[in-house]
Amino acid sequence: MAGSILGTEVIRREDGTLLTGEGQYTGDLRPDGLLIAYFVRSPVAHGVIGEIDLGAAVDISGVAGVFTAETIGVDQVKPRFPLDPHFVRGPLAGDRVRFVGEPVAMVVAETLAAAQDAADEIMVDYQPLPVSMDAEAAVANGSAVLFPERGSDTMIRAFDPVEGLHDKADRIVTGRIVHNRMAVVPMETDAVLADPTGEQLTLWVSTQGAHATRGGIAESLGLGPDEVRVIAPWVGGGFGAKGGWRVEHVAVAAAARQLGRPVVWTETRAENLISMQARDQVHYARVGVTDDGRMVSLEVIALVDAGAFPGLGGILPGITRVMATGVYGIEQVQFDYGLAATNRAPLGAFRGAGRPQATLTIERMADLAAAELGIDPVEFRRCNFLASEDFPLVTPTGGAYDTGEYEKALDRACELVGYEELRAEQAARRAAGDPIRLGIGLSSYVEVTAPTGQEEHAVVEVHPDGSATVAVGTSSHGQGHETAFTMIVADRLGIDMDRITFVQSDTTMVARGGGTGGSRSAQLGGSAIHAASVEVLDIARQRAAELLEASADDIVVTDEGRLGVAGVPSASVGWAEVAAASEEPLRAELDHTTDGATFPFGTHICVVEVDTETGMVTPRRFVAVDDAGNLLNPLIVAGQQHGGVASGIGQALYEYVAYDDHGNPLTTGLADYAMPSAAEFCDFTVDSTITPTHLNPLGVKGIGEAATIGATPAVQNAVIDALSDLGIRHIDLPLTPDRVWQAIQSAGDPPAAIAWPSL
Repeated sequence: MAGSILGTEVIRREDGTLLTGEGQYTGDLRPDGLLIAYFVRSPVAHGVIGEIDLGAAVDISGVAGVFTAETIGVDQVKPRFPLDPHFVRGPLAGDRVRFVGEPVAMVVAETLAAAQDAADEIMVDYQPLPVSMDAEAAVANGSAVLFPERGSDTMIRAFDPVEGLHDKADRIVTGRIVHNRMAVVPMETDAVLADPTGEQLTLWVSTQGAHATRGGIAESLGLGPDEVRVIAPWVGGGFGAKGGWRVEHVAVAAAARQLGRPVVWTETRAENLISMQARDQVHYARVGVTDDGRMVSLEVIALVDAGAFPGLGGILPGITRVMATGVYGIEQVQFDYGLAATNRAPLGAFRGAGRPQATLTIERMADLAAAELGIDPVEFRRCNFLASEDFPLVTPTGGAYDTGEYEKALDRACELVGYEELRAEQAARRAAGDPIRLGIGLSSYVEVTAPTGQEEHAVVEVHPDGSATVAVGTSSHGQGHETAFTMIVADRLGIDMDRITFVQSDTTMVARGGGTGGSRSAQLGGSAIHAASVEVLDIARQRAAELLEASADDIVVTDEGRLGVAGVPSASVGWAEVAAASEEPLRAELDHTTDGATFPFGTHICVVEVDTETGMVTPRRFVAVDDAGNLLNPLIVAGQQHGGVASGIGQALYEYVAYDDHGNPLTTGLADYAMPSAAEFCDFTVDSTITPTHLNPLGVKGIGEAATIGATPAVQNAVIDALSDLGIRHIDLPLTPDRVWQAIQSAGDPPAAIAWPSL
């Protein structure tokens, strides 16, 4: 063919269905005989469960069943990330509760109103226990408040000490970086519908990975994988938090099996806000620098509040450690971490999952070091970047970086934002005593995509009518997979995109798959589809060669999307003829393995105004230059950049989950949890540099999480830069007006000493 569709802006195929509301989500499904589930949740953060009095709940009209830990029929839910057997949960709390919102009982009824009325009748006797809300203190004293039978609520990972860690440094710069706990807030809350009435137990789940979810639920129920079918219909956002199964999914499935009727549960927004949470690390960091501006050593102790049942929260610090040095050539690194179970909600994943924490820490420390040395933050980064000619390379913490052109992205971002002009404007405002300060913040980042597992399943088949079907084991929840993946098939086979059917997220229709997470889809799913398309084309060329009495080596896909003989325009056949030429399907099914994780990178620059009289921060400009290798569809990439930047700004300025000292969540609605809207944002300028990877045939890297990773430190650095002439060195996230104003009022005070922790 004359040109490739890949790399061009193609309007998303999904959007017509999305915008007209024709897509069906789990909560929209209404099979015959459907029952509604409603959970009774703990109002206390920590307590022993005494008597559960069902009262009149079972007698309320329309109630089909009331379940507790004793009657649900499942002892344990298979953990997705098994850290310790003591942290394993049942679908409903048994002897004690460990966070507000933990499910204790479940009512299943004909209507939601009946289920809620019955739930109101259930009385649970809680005997309060001491509450642990301070992970740093728990790690320090080795407490065993939540898990006394284990002997400790903490887990420590301390690596071998690095000899002479800071010996090459002229100075040591110290910081304490808070990574605020956030709520994930997907547009669609969690949901599951379990139908036991067919040959299999069929579940529709709002999930990012149908196959993993099937495995987890089936094992929890004591069933084989073939006895369970999982379908992810339209999914309204996941951001990592819907990467697996939850205890509620298992409870609903168990109840459906006992009752012999379909049961659905749709999470309320309040339930979502008190349970689907992420981030929550505190890093103590020391950077060793030379007087000429080189970072030579890095030391970090990361303390993690993993919530009531540590799982993924205990895995993420390992990813943070791998990415600790960021884009910089730091030779000596000591990165240790400890986590504690607390009476907060269990910690999960959110857009970046461990990588934002690494970037925020190293980018704050870079700015602190630059300020200490009196070097412009742009020049400081240039001085410390890993050199492009050194790639591929392995960092001191084991990051196997594939490609990097860090200075190119930095230069482009500075050009787009007008960096020198902004510095001049900033100086002029300060000289004039303007109370509205201008701040310019940078973040040069690198992240890892597809960090776990390098294999994905795909099927491509051309049908006798000339249409095609592509199936893949990844699972879209808003990213545009249908468009991007059908583009790959169309590019390789010349079949019009409108004639390609896309299949995903159904364990019966797709044999296996790794789902979507860690920005793996394009490089793994896309590469699998590419490989299957190439295999189909090879088969088709053989068949076309026989039909045209030519050599298979001379068969090409023509500009018209036919299979023809090179140099002979009159000799060609259509895909329908080729597909019908044999009784064997024109089909390729395979598991494609790529050669490793990839490492996207970029530079973000944020421009803010800070009102020194009120502490109000207003974003004025934001430039994001990201490099995700080759771009399959620049329009989709730009959308991911916009969404990622918005998420990163939200963490920096507005969002945090709040608890009181007794473990009660205070941000239980969107009136309390400051989820920003479009009105809070400035216009974003997004751009891309292109540095292809050699690790997959498409040369692509992930883009779904990159902009979030780069954005937050750019905003934090901008706010602190705006106030740096007042002597302000650091302000913790989120940078709310009150927090910024308090920092301004305390600007003349000596900075508080940072007490270095021990593990």
